[in-house]
Amino acid sequence: MGTSSSDLAIPFVGALQASVSVLLTIFYGVLAAQFKLLSSNGAKEVSNTCVRMFLPALLIFKVGSELQQGTAIRYVPILIWALFYNLLSVGIGVVTTKVLKLPSWATPALAFNNTTSLPLLLIQSLDATGILDLILTDGDSSSEAVKRAQSYFLINSMVSNSLTFALGPRLLRPGDEDAPDDDETSDSDDNNNDDDEEEQSNLLPGELIDEETSLLPSRLVHHTNHHARKTYLTTNKRFQRLPPWSQSTLTFLYEFANAPLLGALAGAFIGLIPALHRLFFNEFTHGGYVNAWLTTSIKNIGDLFASLQIIVVGVKLSQSIRKMKRGEDSGPFSWTSFVFITLVRFVVWPLISIPFIYALCTRTSLLDADPMLWFAMMLMPTGPPAMILVALADVNGSPEREKMAIAKFLTASYAVTPLICFAVVGALKAGEAAVGR
Repeated sequence: MGTSSSDLAIPFVGALQASVSVLLTIFYGVLAAQFKLLSSNGAKEVSNTCVRMFLPALLIFKVGSELQQGTAIRYVPILIWALFYNLLSVGIGVVTTKVLKLPSWATPALAFNNTTSLPLLLIQSLDATGILDLILTDGDSSSEAVKRAQSYFLINSMVSNSLTFALGPRLLRPGDEDAPDDDETSDSDDNNNDDDEEEQSNLLPGELIDEETSLLPSRLVHHTNHHARKTYLTTNKRFQRLPPWSQSTLTFLYEFANAPLLGALAGAFIGLIPALHRLFFNEFTHGGYVNAWLTTSIKNIGDLFASLQIIVVGVKLSQSIRKMKRGEDSGPFSWTSFVFITLVRFVVWPLISIPFIYALCTRTSLLDADPMLWFAMMLMPTGPPAMILVALADVNGSPEREKMAIAKFLTASYAVTPLICFAVVGALKAGEAAVGR
């Protein structure tokens, strides 16, 4: 079946709506910075909060609500596929960064695409146009299919974000990833000094009260700090006694214990245990006794992740624009990185993923008989670099010049996001053909 202009127009409008929504949210971040509603330091704190609180909450709710004992098997192919294409993208990024002499941030930009905010917005836009009905089976409602698609993308996001924060710092600082930079050393010294001052202040009967003072009783704070420090020193002493290879292995594995992964694991734990799933996600009259207050609160803060993470990019972009107007160095815009990453993410990966997933769903029984699963897996490797790249730079202590260069690059990447419509059309046509077989 040929692709007519009307077949292309509807998904193009959906992709355009999703990308314009992202660009407008970036613009709101620019406005917030311009009117001094959010400073650069405040944006960094918001970014860290998004990664360490809001994204784990989103994963707890989405993964927990969709993952059940009867449906867990359908997520296994997503985990394998996510690991495969992400690690392959990392390999491509490492090689091309060295060969083309791209900036170090180009490696994680190529390796990790947007797996959370853009896919969720895109699915919502496509659902609003009604085009997803083409791949729905009889008896399957659009709302249920969209919920499943969101959970598929979030499982993929769990893998991508775990790899981002485990491998990202090494990719941002190739060659000296194990050597702490000056900022980290300074921060470490400051933290040690703060801990010493905090312990001393806990011993003083007339300590000063400010916004940094713990709300817990001083006696409890003192005992908690004392035991925490004692545990740290004991653990560190035993760690230092291990052979070097064992230390390196444990350090590498520890980097995977990041907040998004822990949130996804918590969601899976809740979802896979029937009693907990009923407690958290059923109606109150059917045993969901914490649904209305605890689950809803987790959902509320999880819904903040996508928009706030994008606003942070707008703040960084505003800072970059101000420096450009003053004639200061705001970080270079790498056209080579932009063109190459755009080609890989919007052209190369769709040409690989769509035929591959189509072959899996039509010629094997490895995938669940869910067209929305096929459609989601076809699109998972496609799209612009992850917005979380800014948070990674913040967490990694990258210089402001590099953060502003990343913000400019991300804005340009999302300006061309409507290119994803061609991948959407291909995935829809492939899904429609697979359903008809």
